[in-house]
Order: sequence, then structure tokens, then C-alpha cells
Amino acid sequence: MPRPIKFRRVEFFPQDTYFIPFGRPRCDLQEVVLKVEELEAMRLKDIEELSQEECAERMQVSRQTFQNIIDSARKKVAIALTEGKAIRISGGHYTTHFCKNICLDCGNVYEVNYERDKTTCPKCGSNNVKCNNAEKRCKRWCKIFNEENQ
Repeated sequence: MPRPIKFRRVEFFPQDTYFIPFGRPRCDLQEVVLKVEELEAMRLKDIEELSQEECAERMQVSRQTFQNIIDSARKKVAIALTEGKAIRISGGHYTTHFCKNICLDCGNVYEVNYERDKTTCPKCGSNNVKCNNAEKRCKRWCKIFNEENQ
């Protein structure tokens, strides 16, 4: 059985999540899907100009995993730009520093580290969990999660 994919730490969510080449109707376009963690990798490396080690540390992944993420992101963007495809930013395996879940059965407050942590308490195994962020700074992540699971 393969090891579960660990979530990557993301600190930025774009306001705009869909980009199309100018003057082309959307119905005629193919699209490239850029994962949220791929955008974060490009932001950290190319905009904040952090080292690979610093980027990997901020995203809480190994340097090799970070390199794989950024290689995938850059390839997707290059394909979209050279072939005139739309870019949609969506999905991935990520978590934020804004959000923690709470188990309504045992009271455990925890960060989401794996896909299963979104719906199952890692301490007691209960499925009675919800976001514990009263300020709702994680609203984008929680909104996407709640829409997927309704």
C-alpha cells in the first residue's frame, strides 16, 4: 500500500483562478490545470526569490518534492503560453496555516496533514469533524472542501 500523500503548506490563494489568451473564445480553448501548491511553489521561488531549501521548508516538504512540484508547475505554464491554452488554478493536496479542524466527539484540535484528516479525526477516528477557525481566514480552503463533500 503506498504512503498517503502529505499536504503541502500554502500561504497564498489568488483572487483570479482562470486565465485565457486574449481574443480567444473560452469555448474553443483547451485548458491546463495548475494545482494550488504548484502556484505556491512558483510564487515562493520566482517572486519571493527564496532558495529551494527555504521554499521546501515553507511548504513543509522535502527539497526533492519541492523540485518535482515546481518542475510540474513551470511545464504546465510553458505549455499554456506556447500552445495558447487557458490556465485554471484548482485542486491539489494542500493545507493552510490558517485552518485547524476540531473533532466534535473527542475535542481534538489538529492541523490537516493528510487527505483523510479532512473528514476523520486522527486521534479517535470519528467522522464528526469541522473547521475550528472562528475568524474564517481559511474560508477559501474550507469553502472548496465543503462544496466537494456535500
